[in-house]
Amino acid sequence: MSAPVLHYLYDPLCGWCYGAAPLVAAARGIVAVRPHGGGMMSGSGRQQVTPQLRDYVMQHDRRIAALTGQFFGDAYFDDLLRDSAAVFDSEPPIAAMLAAERLAGRGLDLVERLQVAHYVEGRRIAETSTLLAAAVAIGLDPDAFAGALAEQRGEPVHRHIRETRHFMSQVGADGFPSFVLESGGTRRLLDLSAFLECPGALPDWLRSTLSP
Repeated sequence: MSAPVLHYLYDPLCGWCYGAAPLVAAARGIVAVRPHGGGMMSGSGRQQVTPQLRDYVMQHDRRIAALTGQFFGDAYFDDLLRDSAAVFDSEPPIAAMLAAERLAGRGLDLVERLQVAHYVEGRRIAETSTLLAAAVAIGLDPDAFAGALAEQRGEPVHRHIRETRHFMSQVGADGFPSFVLESGGTRRLLDLSAFLECPGALPDWLRSTLSP
C-alpha cells in the first residue's frame, strides 16, 4: 500500500492559498504534500493589473490577513497592485514549481518563496527574472533551474494544469486552495475552514487520522 499523500490544489496568484501557507508548512511535518497548480489566471484568464482588479483583490486580501494572520506587504498593495504594466499570469510560476520539483524535489519550497515575492515584496512572479531569483533564494543552481524551467514551459505545464483541473473535478474541489488526503486507497476532501485560523490543529488531525 502506498504512503499517504496530502494533495495541495493551489494557484500561485490565489490570496487564500497564501493564507493557507502555514497549513502547508504544518502538514509537511506529518505527511508528504504534493502541489498541483490550477492555472486560475492562465491562458485567457491572464489579467493586466487595473484599478478594478486592485479593488477586487484588496477586499479579499484584507479579509485573508484578518482571518489567517498572514502579512501582505505595502510593496504589494501600493506598488504591484498599482503597476499597470504588470500581468498576472499563473502559468510561469506553475512551470517554475514543476522545474524545482523535477530538479530537486523543491516545488513546495519554491511556491512558498514566490508567494512571499508576490504578496510581501510586490514582485512580478510571471517574469523569468523573478522566478530565477526565487530559485536561487532557495538554494537551486541558476543554470540548472533555467534549463529545467525551459523544459516545463509550453505543453508540460499546460498538461499539468489540465490534470489538476481533472483531479479537482474527480474529488469535487471547486476552488483554491483545496487539500485532498489520499490514504489507504481512498481520497478525502478536507474542510479547510476548521484549520485556517489555527494551522496547528492540522498536524493533530493528520496524526489522528493517519494513526494505525
